[in-house]
Amino acid sequence: MARKNQENPALDMTPMIDVVFELIIFFVVTLTEAQKKDETIELEDGKHGIVLTPEELPPSHMQIDIASRDKNGKPLPKGRISMGDREITPDEIGRRVKERMKKYGEFPVLIRADFNCRHEAVARVMNACTANGLWKISFMAVNEDKTSKPGRPGRKHLDAVKRRAH
Repeated sequence: MARKNQENPALDMTPMIDVVFELIIFFVVTLTEAQKKDETIELEDGKHGIVLTPEELPPSHMQIDIASRDKNGKPLPKGRISMGDREITPDEIGRRVKERMKKYGEFPVLIRADFNCRHEAVARVMNACTANGLWKISFMAVNEDKTSKPGRPGRKHLDAVKRRAH
């Protein structure tokens, strides 16, 4: 059987370009969802801790946010625990820890707790992690002093402490 010669054989690139654009959209949406954090959380000052950049964090780390207020600013007595932009329970944290432990082994958990949240909420998150065999727990804080500076309002809790000290 002889092959029929084609004068200008061409490969249609349109489907391949469509697939590439779909992948780009998928990764951009996934990346932005993974990087979402609760903006209502105000971290405590931590000038003496270890400074980490996002590049230094292992890809397997888990970040858990604990807010003292809801998204409308109303105080919550037990706090609001979330990952990304989704509110979760300590039981869900335990399930996620188990799944990641199977996949990665030991991995660090970073807790972003609002300076004003009760320790009870932090303890619930820590207990959910340790109950499932995870002991690498760290707390995130800001490295700079956010107290009052000229032209910049300070934090209410630190300003109140300063007024009491004087």
